[in-house]
Amino acid sequence: MAAQSATTGQVLEFQLGSETYCVSIDYVTEIVDIGELTSVPNAPAHVRGVMDLRGRTTSIVDPKVVFGIEDEGAEKRIIVFDPEIVEEQGAAGWLVDEVYQVVQVTPEQVDRSPANDAGSIRGVIKRDDSFVIWVDPAIVHAGD
Repeated sequence: MAAQSATTGQVLEFQLGSETYCVSIDYVTEIVDIGELTSVPNAPAHVRGVMDLRGRTTSIVDPKVVFGIEDEGAEKRIIVFDPEIVEEQGAAGWLVDEVYQVVQVTPEQVDRSPANDAGSIRGVIKRDDSFVIWVDPAIVHAGD
């Protein structure tokens, strides 16, 4: 899991509530518009449902529940992750409010997370007068 320790490369920035987050672009296979979700009875609170993406049943996760974000949002896009990162769970996607851009990040731009919460937050990227929170979906999904 060499990618875990790396703090450089390209990240995909997206919005959850009023904050900007990002994930390593290496984890992302595609970005799709939200479609019809099918609820799954007795699923964990953070699983919004499943949808069919190119013939594959894909679990749709609400990262706002995972990270304790209270803000409602537009919930317009789904970031689909490489099934390799979620191991036994198959394909998964995160329901996000908006997707912004892919940007290059250097080690100098990344500060350690003040939360240091079991590693799901890889760091904080300072950009002008705001911050981007870098999350690691592999760690988030490892706890499921």
